[in-house]
Amino acid sequence: MAIALSSSLALGRRNRLVCLPLFLLLGLLAGSSSWAREGVDVGKNSAFSHLVPAEGVERSSLEQYAQMLEQAAEKKALASKDHPQLRRLREIANKIIPHALSWNPRAANWQWEVNLIGSKQINAFCMPGGKIAFYTGILDQLKLNDDEVAMVMGHEIAHALREHARERMGKSAATNIGASLLTQLLGLGQVGQTVTNYGAQLLTLQFSRDNESDADLVGMELAARAGYDPRAGVSLWQKMSAANKGAPPQWLSTHPSGSTRIGDIEANLPKVLPLYERIKTN
Repeated sequence: MAIALSSSLALGRRNRLVCLPLFLLLGLLAGSSSWAREGVDVGKNSAFSHLVPAEGVERSSLEQYAQMLEQAAEKKALASKDHPQLRRLREIANKIIPHALSWNPRAANWQWEVNLIGSKQINAFCMPGGKIAFYTGILDQLKLNDDEVAMVMGHEIAHALREHARERMGKSAATNIGASLLTQLLGLGQVGQTVTNYGAQLLTLQFSRDNESDADLVGMELAARAGYDPRAGVSLWQKMSAANKGAPPQWLSTHPSGSTRIGDIEANLPKVLPLYERIKTN
C-alpha cells in the first residue's frame, strides 16, 4: 500500500510539472538556450530586413559583383586564381564560411566567392549572397597577418549574414511608403523600387554605427571559431586608425572611431577567446 501511495504522489508531481504554464516553460527553454550558447550576443536580425525580399537583394548583388569583376578584368586588375594573396584569402574564407551558417540559414545556399582586385584602396566587402572582394591596398598598406585578415573577412561576412543591406533598404521602404500602408504594399511596387534603387549602390552602401559594431563582434566570433586569434582585432584597428589620420571624429561619421571599436573588441574578448583556444588545443 505504501508503494502504491508513493507512486501516486510521484504521478501527481509529474502531472504538476506537465501543467506548467506554457509561457513559463518557453521562458525556461529560452533561458537554457541562451545560457548554452557561447560567443557574442547581438540579438536577432533587424525586423526591417524582412520588409525587402532577400532574393531580390541577392540577385542585385550578383549582378553588381559580376559587373565589378568584368570591369576589373578589363583593367587587368583582377587577380588570377594562382595569385598567392588570392589563394591566401580563399584559404581563410574556407575556414570561416562553415561557421557562418548558424548566423543565417540562407547562407547554406549562397554561392560563396572570393576575389582580389588590384587597387590602392584600403577596403574589402562581402555583398549579400556571399560575394567577397578584397583590394590589394588593405593587404599591402596595412601589412595584415592571417589573423588580421580573418578579422576583416569575418567583419564583412557578418554584414551579409546580419542582412544589413536589407535592413537599410527596409528602413527606406518604410519611410517612403509609410507605416500605415506598409502591410498593404509589402512585396509590391514601392518595395521593389527600393531594391532597384539600392541595387546599384550595394558596392558602396554605408552602414550605421550600430551595424558596424554588430559586424565587429560577429566577425570576431567567426574568426575565433575558424581558429584565428580574435585579439588581432585590436592590432587591426590600431593599423586602420594610423592609416586614416585626419578622419572625422566619431560623431561626424557613420563608423565608430578606432578607439571605440578597440574598446568593444576588448570587452568581448572573454566571450570568444575560449572558442579560439579550444580550436588551437585540439
